[in-house]
Amino acid sequence: MPHTTADYKASVKPTWCPGCGDFAVLNALYQALATLDLNPKDVAIVSGIGCSGRLPIFVNSYGFHGVHGRVLPTAMGVKIGNPKLTVIAVGGDGDGLAIGGGHFPHAARRNIDITYIMLDNNIYGLTKGQASPTTLQTFQGKSSPYGVAEENLNPVALALAYDVSFIARGYSGQLKHLTDLIVDGINHKGFSFVHALSPCVVFNDTYKYYGKKVTPIAPYENPSNKMRALEMWQDKNNIFLGTFYKDETRQPFNERIRDIIGQFPRDDDKYFIDMLNRYA
Repeated sequence: MPHTTADYKASVKPTWCPGCGDFAVLNALYQALATLDLNPKDVAIVSGIGCSGRLPIFVNSYGFHGVHGRVLPTAMGVKIGNPKLTVIAVGGDGDGLAIGGGHFPHAARRNIDITYIMLDNNIYGLTKGQASPTTLQTFQGKSSPYGVAEENLNPVALALAYDVSFIARGYSGQLKHLTDLIVDGINHKGFSFVHALSPCVVFNDTYKYYGKKVTPIAPYENPSNKMRALEMWQDKNNIFLGTFYKDETRQPFNERIRDIIGQFPRDDDKYFIDMLNRYA
């Protein structure tokens, strides 16, 4: 029997605030796993801290709630430890771009076959409304009553600069589209990044803002054209949704390790080769 979304729902119910965009991301993940008909025992979900850090608790799969900013190295370790698992990393904009920002480029250059979903609410929600790395300068909150002094980071722009091999952006307000992007990200062989716009209705309700700005990437756009992807993220009038960039020619990390092993003389250090095989 094919798996349904019910097979991925844990007994623990989500505890986010009513209206939180994370509910839609969670439901998109349920639907993506069902679409791919993955066995729950073959899936591992790793999270960082913050509101999104709770997500693995609500999914019937292997889960690891990591420490602040370390979602990517933890997820990479899980994939290297058991390459047969489908590994999904989930984390917020604060977790991934502040204390954890240094891990993003290294995950990109290794191109390990994991999917990273960044639930971006443009705020530190769990600590009650401080500006995050993606908060707009016009935002007025507890830590920035007269606006934010720093310019905001753009996660898609960073992913393009780091040469991530699959880059997409979805939105909590468009569940089916977000589901399709997660499916494509999991199917991609290599490091995939899905930027999920996930408004915080309590401290930074951006639903109306996104409702006026989000625009689908036209189906005729070529996702292998990085220059066009750069043009789209720079557009000041639209926030584009869809697949910005995809490079299917790059080898995933484990395949490159196998190629390296193949170059070793047969009489070389067996212990070292056995160690490398653990990463392949």
